[in-house]
Amino acid sequence: MEASVGVRAPPRGRVWAGVEKPHGAYSVRVPPVRLTAERLLPSRRVVLGADPWRTVDPAPRAAKLRASCSAKSAGTGKVHYSADEALILQQKAQDVLPYLDGRCVYLVGMMGSGKTTVGKILAEVLGYSFFDSDKLVEKAVGISSVAEIFQLHSEAFFRDNESEVLRDLSSMHRLVVATGGGAVIRPINWSYMKKGLTMWLDVPLDALARRIAAVGTASRPLLHQESGDPYAKAYAKLTSLFEQRMDSYANADARVSLEYIALKQSHNDVTVLTPSTIAIEALLKMESFLTEKTMVRN
Repeated sequence: MEASVGVRAPPRGRVWAGVEKPHGAYSVRVPPVRLTAERLLPSRRVVLGADPWRTVDPAPRAAKLRASCSAKSAGTGKVHYSADEALILQQKAQDVLPYLDGRCVYLVGMMGSGKTTVGKILAEVLGYSFFDSDKLVEKAVGISSVAEIFQLHSEAFFRDNESEVLRDLSSMHRLVVATGGGAVIRPINWSYMKKGLTMWLDVPLDALARRIAAVGTASRPLLHQESGDPYAKAYAKLTSLFEQRMDSYANADARVSLEYIALKQSHNDVTVLTPSTIAIEALLKMESFLTEKTMVRN
């Protein structure tokens, strides 16, 4: 499967923590993304494969990346879950697939909400390929982190490239895409994502702030600014960002509320929920939305 990912030339949480592997758990390989740049920025061409990025001869201004997904490539990450969870995930995925009909799945939500980890599980059980839009932008512009892109260029520069990545991914099928927390703020991005199915991972801000404070804010450019208590700083900024974005998140086709999942399981703390539990709920929400949409259409 291939995608062309366009890139603009520059002008010159804790994410869900790894779950300890329980006795008898399954190890699941997650389909990786392998990017190969044919042409990139005016000053260099970047080639990505089994080796790290390397600079070669200069290329034209027009920047194009050829992105290919290989479900059998080496070097993929592992997600561990129990035999019972594996069975439920596979069963629900089989229920969803006929209704999904190859459409892409886009995960939206605040930073640290678990979009990447949950997205990898969904991709595995659906037989889809997985993309992280932030990582695609990083590879496309040849800069190793979103924080560094913000520092060297600007948030606007990052958002422009993010929109072009989403535009090009929207022409593909059978992908699960974890989007950046701020991807929802541009209406044009919704026009791309609505070609598939959009799902909002809704995590309480208190849980997000605790998770982010525990791992640090260096990789979070919108948080890594003020000094002070890490939790208080993260909570205040997350609250401000959420107030700006909550109406946009609500545009998603389905909402996966971690508070609701915890309530169903008689938990008081959403942080005890495993990524696989959240992925199961996502599949249930996906099935509910798609079957209802099919009934309305018929």
